[in-house]
Amino acid sequence: MYGYDQTASAGHHPGGHGQHAPHGSHAQHAQHAQHGQYVPHQPHGQHGQHGQHQAPPDPSGYGQQQPLYPEPSPPSLGEAVRAFATGTMSPEDFQGIFHNSRVYCPRGDTPGFLALHSTQQPVIPMFSTLKELRAYAGKESRYFVITGAEVLDLLPSGYGFVLDIEGDHRVVFDAKAVTEMVDFAMHRMYG
Repeated sequence: MYGYDQTASAGHHPGGHGQHAPHGSHAQHAQHAQHGQYVPHQPHGQHGQHGQHQAPPDPSGYGQQQPLYPEPSPPSLGEAVRAFATGTMSPEDFQGIFHNSRVYCPRGDTPGFLALHSTQQPVIPMFSTLKELRAYAGKESRYFVITGAEVLDLLPSGYGFVLDIEGDHRVVFDAKAVTEMVDFAMHRMYG
């Protein structure tokens, strides 16, 4: 037969499967495979129990430890609205957070934004959280959710928007400010 020394002593394997093979031979691997387990070849003097083979430690340390301090998460849009309204956040930092945040918008019977025309120029109410939207439009109000980037892309020209109109810190962006935000976003994305 192929894979073991036929001159070895004719002892029986504990499972009763043919002749005893020298350590590290193909027959030994085949016999263990018949029992549903694979035991890799170990050099002499390193015999251990099946399943207790351990990989050597990784000298680079990669993948071994969790960082001591996790990366801080960016502020939520609600926190950014408060910080921007109180002057503790720059317009650039606010826009970076707004661009990637979820924005809650009330909706009517037809697709699109609902606008307030009772202001000096039309603005669209938007909210940083569902709780803020519910405080303004009621518990059963209908809404849709988009990102700030999508707001800037989809907002009709000539319109501004107001964030958290009923909140303690509301922020109003008129049509000119929206145009500046779009320009800033385009410059940031495309240089």
